Amino acid sequence: MRRKATRMIMTAVSVAIVMLGVPAAVLGGVWVWNTQVSALDTRALTVSRAVERRLGEDRFVTQSLVTAWSRPIGREEPAYTVVVLPGRYKIVSGEEPSRPVLSVSHTTAEGVKVSMEISAARTLRYVLYVELALVGGILSSLGLAYYLASTMSRRLSAPLIYLAAQAEQIGSGQVRAQVKPSGIEEIDLVQEELVRTGEKMARRLAAERQRAADASHQLRTPLTALSMRLEEIQLYSNEEEIQQEADAALGQVERLTEVVNELLSSSKRSHGDTEVVQVLEVFNTELEEWEEQFKSADRKLVFTDEAAQLVLAEEGKLTQILAILIENSLKYGAGTTTVKARSAGRSRAILIDVSDEGEGIEAEIAEEVFDQGFSGHGSSGIGLALAKDLAQSMGARLELTQRKPPIFTLSLSAIPVNFDPNVVMPRAPIVSVGRRTRRF
Repeated sequence: MRRKATRMIMTAVSVAIVMLGVPAAVLGGVWVWNTQVSALDTRALTVSRAVERRLGEDRFVTQSLVTAWSRPIGREEPAYTVVVLPGRYKIVSGEEPSRPVLSVSHTTAEGVKVSMEISAARTLRYVLYVELALVGGILSSLGLAYYLASTMSRRLSAPLIYLAAQAEQIGSGQVRAQVKPSGIEEIDLVQEELVRTGEKMARRLAAERQRAADASHQLRTPLTALSMRLEEIQLYSNEEEIQQEADAALGQVERLTEVVNELLSSSKRSHGDTEVVQVLEVFNTELEEWEEQFKSADRKLVFTDEAAQLVLAEEGKLTQILAILIENSLKYGAGTTTVKARSAGRSRAILIDVSDEGEGIEAEIAEEVFDQGFSGHGSSGIGLALAKDLAQSMGARLELTQRKPPIFTLSLSAIPVNFDPNVVMPRAPIVSVGRRTRRF
């Protein structure tokens, strides 16, 4: 939006400047030229009147007089003057200028013709200076317009970005983030509605957690008692049929207990705690954890943070996802394992690629690598499925973007580098999970 707003403002300003500046430049040059011609015309008129008055007194007109009459005043250039008297008598004063020239002429009623010429070089320089000044003014205006357009577009887009961050947090269960009023009525109305929605969600989540706790107490206690009773029946009864029925009942109780625990765990996992995370610090932590294991396997582990931006994520889940991908590469990959963070270009996202130099994944199983229970190497088949679920639970996306060599890509929402994370997440600290500040 910022780029579009800036582009629109600059387009409008550029059109206005061009429509005004180009005519101004042309008119400025014409004005300078006409001013010089007018000044020369005045000088020629003065000489013609002086000659006419001299002839009217029946006195001679000499070259010295013509020279004196056409003498420049101030910073005017010496003129080449030709006076043609009645009877075609010609008087010439001054040196003929080099081309190009400015020339004017006056003819009186008595037939006296006065022609004057000066070099146009100085006038052309004045025209050039005026044009350069106008061009400089146009460029300065464009620069100022770009600065103002950028500032205005930032002021317009910043509240929307902060609002998007707030909506994203509310969608992931993080309801404590607040955004200061922007001063734009429409945006503030949406922000206020988001605040109310967040408060409603907070109350509902609190009630949900309380109901979950109550359910845990109400379900686990009788299930535990039932399980103990069935075990007593098994212990004190010698009848085979009773033993079988008690064993079957115990199995059902255990499965029911597992279902209750899974439901409670899923409920807890669904309430995210999105924070601002330093990707570099997460990389440092992962390097400390896995570096020795890769050395033992005679392999290299390389981390690169090309984006150098903060991301919105859940630190624990992000760390776990990377650990699963790195472990998967260590077990089933080959060569150097590379973990690289990069910007997704125009989209507001940071992509983390985990790749190695192994044989990769066959086409027929590529679409199934994230399925629960799937394994092409005899493992449990829950690692990649768990990583994908963790990514989805915090609003991220995990994909297999390349089969050979394999590249797994994790897409995360990023905070623009020129926006304050304390505004986007005013009450959330910047999570730093590493102990070192090593840069890769």
